[in-house]
Amino acid sequence: MGRNYWLKEEPIMPALNWKPFIYGGLASITAECGTFPIDLTKTRLQVQGQVNDAKYKEIRYRGMLHALVRICREEGLKALYSGIAPAMLRQASYGTIKIGTYQSLKRMFVEHPEDETLMMNVLCGVLSGVISSSIANPTDVLKIRMQAQGRMIQGGMMGNFIEIYQKEGAKGLWKGVSLTAQRAAIVVGVELPVYDLTKKHIIMSGYMGDTVYTHLLSSFLCGLAGALASNPVDVVRTRMMNQKSQQHGGHSAYKGTLDCLLQTWKNEGFFALYKGFWPNWLRLGPWNIIFFLTYEQLKKLDA
Repeated sequence: MGRNYWLKEEPIMPALNWKPFIYGGLASITAECGTFPIDLTKTRLQVQGQVNDAKYKEIRYRGMLHALVRICREEGLKALYSGIAPAMLRQASYGTIKIGTYQSLKRMFVEHPEDETLMMNVLCGVLSGVISSSIANPTDVLKIRMQAQGRMIQGGMMGNFIEIYQKEGAKGLWKGVSLTAQRAAIVVGVELPVYDLTKKHIIMSGYMGDTVYTHLLSSFLCGLAGALASNPVDVVRTRMMNQKSQQHGGHSAYKGTLDCLLQTWKNEGFFALYKGFWPNWLRLGPWNIIFFLTYEQLKKLDA
């Protein structure tokens, strides 16, 4: 029953199909809007407590809930959506390319979803994550700076894009691109294969069909797996992107991504690499649930 049910319920898409790109972009934007305040608190938690950066040395927030309350009280409710414009632009580019490339690569290897293997899906996830995140990196830089600096940052999205380019050049817009690509490779290389294989085994076992409950369980597990795998890279990436380029012989807090990783571990301990884990998971969990439920419903429009 499992294999026949899978073949009946899961439409086969040709290798080059525009629909996964469009559906992936729309579902990504929907999920981003629904979970953005959690992502903002994660960023604030990750940048605080840096011993070698006076601006972020103070521990202002004790946890996610405390951060939410304090940001609302001191900066207003609107501050919880500081950086939402570049975040939506990022998902419109990153989310669209990521899902479309992932689905297209899978169909280039095998025609039927039930023939997919873990290693093949991981490879497709890693490649699609690297490609999409590298292209969308400038929107990620701006989003993180707007989230971390809140009311200290002036102007709108385009004004800040121009300011970063004028002061730091193209290099500033692609700051941390290697870490962003590494994080995307880990997140996409873990989350999408975990979702696909969990969903496939649930359906083929015959316990549940291709239902909302299957999508809910699969997306919950892939969010947890993604958070555990990506958090250390996410902390380093956030700190590197938030660090402004120093010109005229100025001194940067971190010389590079490895230096940032080692300094964070040395100065703040190993678990500093898991700063913001709960908001990270609490964001990735609902984000993936909203994303996959939306994506699966959009796919059913073709059925």
